[in-house]
Amino acid sequence: MSSVDYNMLISTLESTVVTEYVKEDIPVYTYQSEADLEREFIKNLQNQGYEYLNIHNEEELIKWGQRLGSLLQEQDVLVLTGDLGAGKTTFTKGLAQGLGIKQMIKSPTYTIVREYEGRLPLYHLDVYRIGEDPDSIDLDDFLFGEGVTVIEWGELLGESLPDDYLKLTLLKKDDGRELVFESQGRRSQELLEELLHG
Repeated sequence: MSSVDYNMLISTLESTVVTEYVKEDIPVYTYQSEADLEREFIKNLQNQGYEYLNIHNEEELIKWGQRLGSLLQEQDVLVLTGDLGAGKTTFTKGLAQGLGIKQMIKSPTYTIVREYEGRLPLYHLDVYRIGEDPDSIDLDDFLFGEGVTVIEWGELLGESLPDDYLKLTLLKKDDGRELVFESQGRRSQELLEELLHG
């Protein structure tokens, strides 16, 4: 499955906000409500074959993270993407709870990597600062270690990512978040099925 083309989705949505046409030399504008826009957005996701969740608040985001965390196995890799403040670290707090981690989860923005101990070790990476130079840390130690790896801004790693990973994109909305899933590989597809339909 190819990556979500968010620019295409957003431009599609923007083009549905106002439809302009000319009737008898008079411009006519039709406006759509936010509910119509959301339905259009969801339809676009469905047409591209992606799974998604509507998340209404931080508590719900943490609960979905906790559910996913309870399903994770050794060497599972999650890539979290989204704008600043979209909820990547908040979601990781839920993952940590699902892994039985009691420590407080902090953003690894300035440390690059934070490690936590639970049912499995959790390696929480933020590669925003090293995206252009993934060789500056030894990713293999985390990706093929004994724990679970969560990579914020992981899409910046490009070909340095493993063949199998689950990508989660958090999109901010006025009333919460859209959480969009893309599975790359068999294990991540099984994990996604269990999360959403198990």
